Amino acid sequence: MPVINGIVYRIGQIGSFLKVPLGYANIYGIVTQIGASAIPEKLRIDEALMDFSQIKNRQFLTIALIGEQMGRKFSRGVSQSPTTGDKVHLVTIEDLNVIYGGYNELNSIDVGNISISESLSAKIDLNKLVSRHCAILGSTGSGKSNAVGVLLKSIADKGFKSSRILVIDPHGEYNSVLKDQSTVYKIRADVANGERELYVPYWALPFNELMSIFSGNLTDQNREFFRTKIVEYKIKSAKENNIQIEEELITQDTPIPFSIKQLWFELDDFERQTFRERARPETITDKQQEGNAEKLTSNIYQPAAAGGGSPFLNNQAKGILGFLDSIRLKLKDSTYGFLFAPDKYSPNLTGKVDCDLGDLLFEWLGSEKPITILDLSGIPQEVMVSISGTLLKIIYDALFWGQDLPNGGKQQPLFIILEEAHNYLKAGEHSISSKTVQSIAKEGRKYGVGLALVTQRPSELDETVLSQCGTIIALRMNNSKDRSYIRAAMQDELQTMVDLLPSLRTGEGIISGEGVRIPSRVQFYKLADAPKGADPNVSEQWSKENSSTIETYNILLNNWRNQKLNNNKK
Repeated sequence: MPVINGIVYRIGQIGSFLKVPLGYANIYGIVTQIGASAIPEKLRIDEALMDFSQIKNRQFLTIALIGEQMGRKFSRGVSQSPTTGDKVHLVTIEDLNVIYGGYNELNSIDVGNISISESLSAKIDLNKLVSRHCAILGSTGSGKSNAVGVLLKSIADKGFKSSRILVIDPHGEYNSVLKDQSTVYKIRADVANGERELYVPYWALPFNELMSIFSGNLTDQNREFFRTKIVEYKIKSAKENNIQIEEELITQDTPIPFSIKQLWFELDDFERQTFRERARPETITDKQQEGNAEKLTSNIYQPAAAGGGSPFLNNQAKGILGFLDSIRLKLKDSTYGFLFAPDKYSPNLTGKVDCDLGDLLFEWLGSEKPITILDLSGIPQEVMVSISGTLLKIIYDALFWGQDLPNGGKQQPLFIILEEAHNYLKAGEHSISSKTVQSIAKEGRKYGVGLALVTQRPSELDETVLSQCGTIIALRMNNSKDRSYIRAAMQDELQTMVDLLPSLRTGEGIISGEGVRIPSRVQFYKLADAPKGADPNVSEQWSKENSSTIETYNILLNNWRNQKLNNNKK
């Protein structure tokens, strides 16, 4: 460990740098192996046949060549290689300044310090981080959420006039981060704290995703019947809302408002009708009870005779009453209010809406604040995949079709952060979220949409998506299976650095790929208002007085039966 100008240098530490002077250029390499693992294969074979004492004084290390310096300019990649006998030198602080310096201040962000020299700032190329996608990987407790928060803060602090960052947050971890620079949309929002209510209008969902929300199975014939009816309602609603679109272009997936209550009421009424004469629709029996589409109550007709006489059942009925009942249950369930009762985006019975999807997109993407957080913590788990996928599809499709407009992705790029990506981006699945993220990963850069996958289980992600991430930020990772996926995503000559992951400190990570000049071991800054996990503080909550009574349990039971949640936030 030589001391140069008062600084102690460690020779041969994995991840440290060495240089080989070649004329006017310096070739830089990073140490990837030391000791026995670095012994050349031929020597290992010969060693088995010879006396070990002949090589006991030799020490081996392997370096991967990563870049070269000409004058004060450092560039990645090498144009020449060293040969046998060339001298290998230590890399000093002055050398490191050349390597890590030279970033353009406008298009780089400062996220921490280089671990081998805390006086050096760790910078990332913002253009390549966003446009070439990135992945932030690390075990629970490794500082992953803090690293994401540091990235967000670094970008927000740049003061760009029209930056757009969208965070898809399944657990509500980022609500307290960067309050002055972010807008939070959440189910049962705390309005007094600056949060806004999150709505995802059901009529914006693709047909298959909408139908998957309801329980029960439909035959192919009945499914087609529903599809046809929805198209009919969307055509009528397009005229009601003066939407300029050719009727032939309207499909079951076109995001046009329609009243699902009126659709339910019409189909439910048809299934329940009885007739005084068989197969004579004009002989419909009198109603015993008048229904109400808005209140989701059915028309009740004179029941059909048990012995086969008058009144008769409707022989044209589709046999879908059970499925219609599941629709009514979901429409009445308050946990689905963000979907089926989206306030000003909710159509009346004729399909007329006060605000269209453009207003919703403007709220999410047109805010003066650079960061928009969509907190999905209040969404029922069984529809998390559909809703998160639909959100991404709505946004991506909008930017695709508006790619040449001033608010399109090319003119105003969008950076999407997918927190806990493994929850709704499972490998091998063909869900809407998986398909949409794959499309963004493959084609997003052409339309100005960047992607950041944040996960603690990279082994559960789709490999195609992970391979599209140009920058990898790997924090402490203990699971060997997950490390193997990170190893596969890194360039070949640096894969041995993955073995360092279990020994990294909290908040420390290895950044490699296009966002940095060279792979770097970085200690991320610690945010003062770090993201908080969604888990309750057990010791704190158990220390409080027990306020439970029989009345509170009765209220709990009543809420359960009526599918309603208390909302104490104003």
